[in-house]
Amino acid sequence: MEVNLEKSSSSDTAGQAQSLADLKIKQSSIFSPKLLLTLNADLIEAFVNTSRSRWFQLLGMMRYSSGFMAPFWSILRNFYNGGQNISNDGSSWGKSLDFIKLLLFEVQLTAKGAWADMSAISRYHLHEMSDMLTAVENTLLEKKDEDLVRYSERQLRLMDTVVNAYPEAVREVESEYGFHLDTDGYVKVAETDRFELYQVLPTDKKIKVRDHGKPVMIIPPYVLGANILAFLPGENRSYVHAFANHGIPTYIRLVKDINKNPAVQLMRGEDDVLDTRYFCEKLLERNGRPVTLNGYCQGGFMAVLGILSGELDGLVDALTTCVAPMDGSRSKGLVEYIEHLPYRFRNLGYATKVLPNGNRVVDGKVMSWVYKLKSIQKESPLFTFYRDIGMFEAGAQKVPRINKVAAAISHWLTYDITNIPVEITRLSFESYTKPVAGDGTLPVMLFGRSLNFKRLKEKGIKWLICIAEKDELVEEASALAPLNYVDAEVTRFPKGHTSIAVSWSSPAAECALHMNYDKAPCGTDNSRGPVRFQLDLEEEQSPKHTFQGAPSEPRKQSKPGSRARRPAGPNS
Repeated sequence: MEVNLEKSSSSDTAGQAQSLADLKIKQSSIFSPKLLLTLNADLIEAFVNTSRSRWFQLLGMMRYSSGFMAPFWSILRNFYNGGQNISNDGSSWGKSLDFIKLLLFEVQLTAKGAWADMSAISRYHLHEMSDMLTAVENTLLEKKDEDLVRYSERQLRLMDTVVNAYPEAVREVESEYGFHLDTDGYVKVAETDRFELYQVLPTDKKIKVRDHGKPVMIIPPYVLGANILAFLPGENRSYVHAFANHGIPTYIRLVKDINKNPAVQLMRGEDDVLDTRYFCEKLLERNGRPVTLNGYCQGGFMAVLGILSGELDGLVDALTTCVAPMDGSRSKGLVEYIEHLPYRFRNLGYATKVLPNGNRVVDGKVMSWVYKLKSIQKESPLFTFYRDIGMFEAGAQKVPRINKVAAAISHWLTYDITNIPVEITRLSFESYTKPVAGDGTLPVMLFGRSLNFKRLKEKGIKWLICIAEKDELVEEASALAPLNYVDAEVTRFPKGHTSIAVSWSSPAAECALHMNYDKAPCGTDNSRGPVRFQLDLEEEQSPKHTFQGAPSEPRKQSKPGSRARRPAGPNS
């Protein structure tokens, strides 16, 4: 109802007081009984939708927080055991000071994580409040834009997608993600007590593998496994199939299940190298050519150690490393994190766990948690939760469609974390805590021998180093450290750590791995992708051979992209 003040015909002149009889009450067109009834029904529906969305939101926040904190209990147990079995040196006063320093460091990390969480919460809810006020206005004024009911329905769809549909999609993508060795796309070639060697066959059945082509053996990292290198073969996003689909004899070295194989649990760096040598001998016999080792991340570091040890002489004549830490001490972010730890706690014993058979392994969840803590401002649980909300928010107006790439990446990060042999982890740990010497000697040894980058030049090993411009896990200075001692070709890819395996493995990508980047939109400095590097090596050895599936000129892309170029100098 609406009250209007109007003068009657018998009212006094202007300025005189009006009587109650002068007031006329008429029906409001804005708040009619029909509108009020409709509004009440809409408010009830919006309330129900909002209650459900807030419940989903609470569940999501709890789930993300519990998932983030799960490794903490392992670390707490390890610290208790470590305090009894590892840190018995020094006085009680010294131990107390170290624990106080550790507590202060944890407080700093907690503060950074809380600030990131609060910032993410504030950004989302301020935006949400603005949308809600607009929806209220649209409801009251009966506008055709999003009203309160449609706003609440959109919020409900959004939270349901993030909390329920997205985790389900992450589980379901397993059938398309990674290596499925029981299919006809892989052939076992050889195995040892620790590894299996499989040939990767083309997904394009029109491509035939060149039996006497130059073989490439791809070595995945230990920490997060090999599946990232066969990301989504059915979507043409697979690092290993990028090689195989060009007719290259492509092989993947897969570590056996560490929880079931004591030989893997007790593996040392020397075992890794000797098994690699055995596989290289098989490939030399099979294909008649020396092998190119191709290591991704930690796999690249292990490949370099194998070559520097001398055990692969005559078997390997080329090397490709992708986002591989060659001198971990130059990774400022992780080194800074380690340096904040009191010296007493810089011990792998705090990250190990005992298996039922009594063997110790490094807890993969603990190691992955260390990397999350290093980047706590981007990996804190609520920040991650609201980041995922933002990923789906734009499409919440319609039936949600979950991106398969995002689901596969989440599957990799959630389900592929595995335990690591202690001695293999020690090699990487030494690299991150001790720098390479001025003459190029690494801080680790194999077979009792010193390892020096300059041996690559002495043996004439051709080396392509691939890095990612926005890699926060393996920083550029770490990946390019060998350039201070040897010559190597360098290709710099756009995006982050996994982009070479996930984004650029697609043959239709702007920086596809088979391209020469002097003619592609990704760069102008005569750099090339790892597949092109392998094809060119084979062509150099067989200049008259015509390669099926390997175009002599990379096709032009339609849209200019980011950079994939060779740096100006060894220190750039």
